[in-house]
Amino acid sequence: MSFRSRLAISVAVGALTAAAAASPAVAGDDWGGHHEKHPKLYKGVVTADTLLLRSAPHRGSHVIRTAHRGQVVKIFCKTVGQNIQGNPLWYLLPDGTWAWGSARYIKNIGPAPRWC
Repeated sequence: MSFRSRLAISVAVGALTAAAAASPAVAGDDWGGHHEKHPKLYKGVVTADTLLLRSAPHRGSHVIRTAHRGQVVKIFCKTVGQNIQGNPLWYLLPDGTWAWGSARYIKNIGPAPRWC
């Protein structure tokens, strides 16, 4: 193997090592702080009579379970999905099973969830 090839591999390995070392600290800021055991969960309250919670953030996906008006749910993160009555955001709910609920029918309690 030539010196140039060995040098390129060494530089690449060094860059990957540096990125891996920095990743936990950076991820810690996005996931509620690197000193916590679990990511920060947000909360919301269901505003629909019956909210269908789905396997993906769109109405055509499989219904996993339901939530009912007034139920407080934990929210892991938010993403853009199918637009539901003017609201394209969907929340990933970790309660029991991981399922997506339209943000149109979940009112935040406290700060808005982070992006997935």
